[in-house]
Amino acid sequence: MLRSDYTPTPSHPLALRRAESRLFDRYQRDGDSDARAELVERFLPLAHHLARRYERSTEPFDDLLQVASLALLKAIDRFDPDRGDAFTSFAVPTILGELKRHFRDTGWALHVPRGTQERVLQVNAAIDHMSERRGHSPSPGEVAAAVGLPVEQVLEAIAAGAAYTTASLESPRHSNDGEAQSIGDVMGEEDPRFELIDDRASIGRGLRALPRRERSILYLRFVEGLTQSEIGDRLGISQMHVSRLIVRAIQRVRIVADVAA
Repeated sequence: MLRSDYTPTPSHPLALRRAESRLFDRYQRDGDSDARAELVERFLPLAHHLARRYERSTEPFDDLLQVASLALLKAIDRFDPDRGDAFTSFAVPTILGELKRHFRDTGWALHVPRGTQERVLQVNAAIDHMSERRGHSPSPGEVAAAVGLPVEQVLEAIAAGAAYTTASLESPRHSNDGEAQSIGDVMGEEDPRFELIDDRASIGRGLRALPRRERSILYLRFVEGLTQSEIGDRLGISQMHVSRLIVRAIQRVRIVADVAA
């Protein structure tokens, strides 16, 4: 039975390398399919171990193991023992590259830059490893030190991880009072006052350009809602005079707004 975790055997490393070399020689020189199968069985725990590093609740492990296993086959077919390198030094980056490509091409629900995706995987793997080892979640600073990234990039990766999956607006949501709700039921609506932001900015510039008395008259008329007669009584001027001042003030505000636009 295959082991679930890959742990290289420290004893007799030279003998192991020679045995692997003979298997690769039989497969690549003679086309021996049995040698290839033995190589796959020998290194499949490595693929299993690397797939575990990228396991998430949203990603079935069987899919990750399949990707890692196919990458192992690719590594076996492409490995050149004459270069003198150990097979694992070639297989590990090959398998990890395929796992990262799987996440990049099929996993993300929203478009996230490739560099950010890879940092998300790196940060998540570090968090899982450190949490398991320490018994508690590490701080962003501890993760940053472990992976060699600035804290800002670690926080960005954690936030970007939320883009990996999406939920339908019709998905059920549990409320405290037990009332059945969907995510869409509790989402806010577009505030129609957003359309007034530019207008408010333009009017504000125009108002600041007015004399104090004309600003006061516009405030009394359009904020406090006083009639022209009431404004006249408060300021000791006629209603007709108030009307002319309002018209003139509005014209000035409009001119300033048009110039600013």
